[in-house]
Amino acid sequence: MNPQPDSRWTVAGVELGSRLLLGTALYPSLQVLGDAVQASGTEVLTVGLRRLQPEQGGGNTFWQRISAMGKHILPNTAGCHSAQEAITLAHMAREIFNTAWIKLEVVGDDYTLQPDPFGTVEAATVLARDGFQVFAYTTDDLVVAMRLRDAGCAAIMPWAAPIGTGRGPINPGALATLRQRLPDAVLVVDAGLGKPSHAAQVMELGFDAVLLNTAVAQAGDPVRMARAFGLAVQSGRAAFEAVPIAERVSAQASTPTVGTPFWHGA
Repeated sequence: MNPQPDSRWTVAGVELGSRLLLGTALYPSLQVLGDAVQASGTEVLTVGLRRLQPEQGGGNTFWQRISAMGKHILPNTAGCHSAQEAITLAHMAREIFNTAWIKLEVVGDDYTLQPDPFGTVEAATVLARDGFQVFAYTTDDLVVAMRLRDAGCAAIMPWAAPIGTGRGPINPGALATLRQRLPDAVLVVDAGLGKPSHAAQVMELGFDAVLLNTAVAQAGDPVRMARAFGLAVQSGRAAFEAVPIAERVSAQASTPTVGTPFWHGA
């Protein structure tokens, strides 16, 4: 899948063609994972270091397959419950994967998996100072997003809904506010998307990209779903750049009748 010529974007100093970032967990097989990655057109893959470390025997096959895909690797700190835990894991990831990119996740609640805003900001501040390009997973809270911007994050990644729920944007107004108030920040919607239409919806708001995993990996046909999400992201971005018409309260005919020579009164 080739991106549109005007869809290229830059994050953490790297220019990318695809605005879809894809997770690598939960796929039924490595073959399906590889086929889905190719079908999606993605150039960035996330990998959970806590769940799988490439230098350990159990992860060798997986890591070899991921490496062979030639994509940018975005390690994540999934499963961490404190800032210090995430900081330690990020430093391990930099050594293992040879990248300064890190998807920062600090869990604040085990039931909703809602990120801890205080621990996330604390860890982001330290990691940015240590030379990391931080992709910070957060909620749609504007103030937290502003703090993450001020901490020096390369990308701020608000959820659309709790991770793995597939509900789509539960608060599109908050997401729209984030885009309006942080016009110069790289914003990537991460978590909660379930359908390609959800991805198109947030991209139409002007978000730079989306990141998802479960919606593709656990679909009935992950490969076709990956392709569908890739197309939806392109479509949503194209719609945003085309500038949609403003919403109106009252109806307005697309073919006005007043003043035309073919209007006949009753």
